[in-house]
Amino acid sequence: MIKKKPVYLLAGGRGSNNPDPLFQAVFRDIAKTSPTIAYVGAANGDNREFFERMEATIKRAGDCRVINAPVSGNKASLNKTKDILQSADAIFVSGGDVEAGMQALEKKDMLGIFPELFQQGKLFFGISAGSIMLAKEWVRWTNPDDDSSAELFPCLGLAPVICDTHGEPEWEELKAALMLKPVRAIGYGITSGTCLTVSPDGKVEALGGAICKYARHKEGVQRQPDILPDNTNH
Repeated sequence: MIKKKPVYLLAGGRGSNNPDPLFQAVFRDIAKTSPTIAYVGAANGDNREFFERMEATIKRAGDCRVINAPVSGNKASLNKTKDILQSADAIFVSGGDVEAGMQALEKKDMLGIFPELFQQGKLFFGISAGSIMLAKEWVRWTNPDDDSSAELFPCLGLAPVICDTHGEPEWEELKAALMLKPVRAIGYGITSGTCLTVSPDGKVEALGGAICKYARHKEGVQRQPDILPDNTNH
């Protein structure tokens, strides 16, 4: 029986040249010497600067190969990209714009391969917009000047949660998303420099610092006690 891995949802922001302990936690879970990591830059249009910056950050955390798996532009070879994703030991989804990233994957008919590889036990991790893409759904406004035009759109759904990154202190977009959900729906605010891990059964854990938690009630969205790291395990 294939054991599925937790999904690592990171928010960047440490800005250090030292190895990032959150990425080091990902490497421990990959549990392979010199793993190959596929980089997905759909949310930033496969921007080269994004790739080089994240490649350096990931490599500081552990010995690995980071291979770009492009989906944007006419030059992207989808067969080659799928081969890169399938052969990698882990898949990293980079930051940028959530909706643009999902649209790029949908346009190239790439949405199905991610849950397929997740079911096969592939480890996924993301940062910022990439973390939101790995989660269940996100919010957009069809008219940016009209709050009532807010609607949810589906993301990859590998982590069965709603989350936001870098929205502190008020988390307005996360609250707007939760207002479109039924009562008792939960959302998570991943603060800069922290990580939320989501197990296949939906269990959540905090790494690197407190994760904000919100719940949808009849009267609105209310803050819940933060999720704190379990320092005995991490």
